[in-house]
Order: sequence, then structure tokens, then C-alpha cells
Amino acid sequence: MKLSRRARIATTGAVLAAVAATAFGAVSANASAPVVAATAAAAPGSTTTTTHLTTDAATRAAQAALDAAEREGQRVTVAVVDRNGNTVVTLRGDRAGPQSYESAERKAFTAVSWNAPTSELAGRLQQAPNLKDIPGTLFLAGGVPVEARNAPVAGIGVAGAPSGDLDEKFARAGAAALAR
Repeated sequence: MKLSRRARIATTGAVLAAVAATAFGAVSANASAPVVAATAAAAPGSTTTTTHLTTDAATRAAQAALDAAEREGQRVTVAVVDRNGNTVVTLRGDRAGPQSYESAERKAFTAVSWNAPTSELAGRLQQAPNLKDIPGTLFLAGGVPVEARNAPVAGIGVAGAPSGDLDEKFARAGAAALAR
């Protein structure tokens, strides 16, 4: 029996639809099957615990830094990052420059990564100029670390004031708010 072109196309379409329906049914059946997860407990001594600022504390620090800048008529952005360098909160002040957002985050990241103010780290570039090539860092004054139990737990970065000294002054005001 010879089928017309139209009949062959229709038959092929019907066969493909049937195959697809069968495959979908198999996938649906498999998707509803219970999943058995293998769990194992980590051996004692094979994990660490770290301390992080709460979101409320990070926000309080950022707001204190922004308030300090605004009292002096400066338009800045403030970023607070956690111990791992992840941004917890960023506050962009009214009329802060567009470059200040990324700069504040990078200063905060740099401060927590080296557990030192970025103004101090900028001096290290003379001995090791390739430090500036590390992704995400910015070796300009305006970033300060925050410590708890002698370990860095956060970094506060401020950018947008006309000098790094002012940026750092405002970042320190944010850190001081955490001590209260």
C-alpha cells in the first residue's frame, strides 16, 4: 500500500505524538517516585564555625556611616560585606555618584579580605604592586574591617567623598555604631 505524502506526514506525526506521550508518562512516573537521599554525618573536628553580622547590625552600621557623611554634606555610598565578601547591605546616599556603588563594595571586600583598613593596604602596593590585580579589590582609603573575637566578620566600605580619608572616617563611624 502506497501512502500519499500528506498521509505519511500525518502518520509520522501521530507516531511521534504517541512516543512523546509514552516518554512523558515515564518521566512523570519517575518524577513521582520517592527520592532516597544518602546522608552522612561529618566526623568531629572536620567542620568550622564562623561568625557573621546580622542583617540588622549591617544595616545599622551602614546607616551610621551614611548619616556621618550626610552631616558633613558628603554624597556617598556605603556597603557592608560579610566575612566571605558577600554584600549584606548597600545604601546609596541621595545624589551619590554612580561609581561610588561598586567602589564601596570593593573597598569593603578588600578590608575584610585582609582584615585591615584599605588606607593601610594602599601602602602595601609599593612592595607588592600586583596586589591590585586581585579581582574584586580596591586599594583606596575608605574600607575598614569589623572584628568579633579577634577575627574579621565584616567589612564596611564608603565611596564618593572627595578624599579617601573622609570615606574612611565615615566607614569608621559605621564600625563604631556596632560597638554601642
